[in-house]
Amino acid sequence: MTEPKNSGGKTLGVKLSDTVHAQLTLIASLDGQPLVEAIREAVEQYIERKRSEGDMAARAARALEEVQREAALRRGALEALFGSQIAASDTESTKPATRRKSEPTT
Repeated sequence: MTEPKNSGGKTLGVKLSDTVHAQLTLIASLDGQPLVEAIREAVEQYIERKRSEGDMAARAARALEEVQREAALRRGALEALFGSQIAASDTESTKPATRRKSEPTT
């Protein structure tokens, strides 16, 4: 589940108490790993633990249903406002965007 180092990603700032930071730094040092790696490993383990909880899949399914319900409401609102204009632009947006080398970027 570990991604390559240069694969992009998000930077996360976490405020820790001085005591927790000192303990985490010491443990990472004793394990011979950088602090950032120890934190990344802890996050990955947390995700795996949550993924294996019995009700997590059911909660995720309910969240997905809510997202789909909201998307359907928004789509309906957009179609009510713009009708066939949405359908025309919908098919255009599925085409890959290309730009000629001579075109300036904005």
